[in-house]
Formats: sequence, C-alpha cells, structure tokens
Amino acid sequence: MPQLNPTPWFFIMLTTWLTFSFILQPKILLFTPTNSPSNKTSSTTKTSPWNWPWT
Repeated sequence: MPQLNPTPWFFIMLTTWLTFSFILQPKILLFTPTNSPSNKTSSTTKTSPWNWPWT
C-alpha cells in the first residue's frame, strides 16, 4: 500500500514545518496588533426578566 510509505511525505512535512518555524513565523510576529487592549472596566447592565403573557 503506497499511502503507508512515509518516505516522500515525511520530507514534505518536515520542510513545511521548518519553513514556517524559521522564515514565516518571525515575520508574522513582527506585526503589531492594530487594536491593542485597553484598561476599560466593563460596565454591567441591569436586565429585567421577560414577562411572558401566557404565564
């Protein structure tokens, strides 16, 4: 069964991971987030229960 032969696929997987780890990942991590988190406190809103007319 040729699909169980890992010889060609292991090299492709290894090359892909090495490319991602050493070339693409540092370039992606250099980007700064455009919407940085703020220290705004979340406000809680008062909710009222829904009154169903048939109960």
